[in-house]
Amino acid sequence: MANFLFTLGKGDAESATRCFQLAKVAHSKGHSVNIFLHEDGVLWANSKRNLTVKTRTGDCPGDYLPYLVEKEVPIGV
Repeated sequence: MANFLFTLGKGDAESATRCFQLAKVAHSKGHSVNIFLHEDGVLWANSKRNLTVKTRTGDCPGDYLPYLVEKEVPIGV
């Protein structure tokens, strides 16, 4: 099992989606995962943020973030 720290410093949906997606994949494979939001990434800590903004690949932050919250993956700001 490996330890992963994913950092998110951008406020756009594309960056957030990839960060949350990779964190979910690593966690679901049994790895230890932490996420750290900094700079504009802290905007994703807002519980009222729209998580349904689609990326170019058709997915969105809301496809992955609920899993991370449910599994209590640590998210630091």
